[in-house]
Amino acid sequence: MIRKNPSGDLPVISESAFVDTTAIICGKVIVGENVFIGPYAVIRADEVDDKGGMEPIIIGANSNIQDGVVIHSKSGGLVKIGEYTSIAHRSIVHGPCVVGDHVFIGFNSVLFNCVVGSRSVVRHNSVIEGCDVPENFYIPSTTNIHSNSDLSQIKSVPPAAMDFSEDVARTNIDLVKGYKKLQNEF
Repeated sequence: MIRKNPSGDLPVISESAFVDTTAIICGKVIVGENVFIGPYAVIRADEVDDKGGMEPIIIGANSNIQDGVVIHSKSGGLVKIGEYTSIAHRSIVHGPCVVGDHVFIGFNSVLFNCVVGSRSVVRHNSVIEGCDVPENFYIPSTTNIHSNSDLSQIKSVPPAAMDFSEDVARTNIDLVKGYKKLQNEF
């Protein structure tokens, strides 16, 4: 479902993107080329700041927002998801938040008020809040990061983890093409 927010903003979605019919995209949302938005995802840009304005939620080209993902922002803060980035099943990205290019966010992870640098991997069931994760960082499953000082024990992304992330991104770009063809059959 594509709908306006109370401020009257309507999502802008690239014609090459695929949005599942069960997904909800509301308000000041910009969806780039070849983006996959899976079943039951909710992307909602509807809260305003104390001056009545809001920043958009931006999903970069060739990224994928998988089943059950929720993306929202407090008080109209910016949420930006880079290009070729995967937000895996049932994750929450709550702005203000910036996620770089070629990032993998694992199942059930939560991002809030943070920056995740390009080519980083956040594995499953992790929480990243109130910090800036540098580029090429690897956050193991079930890790909770609540400040920049918590990052001192985190290592760089191992090659196998980056290969997995790139494979997920490629797979979902192929899904966009397949689902776009199916849309023409109904």
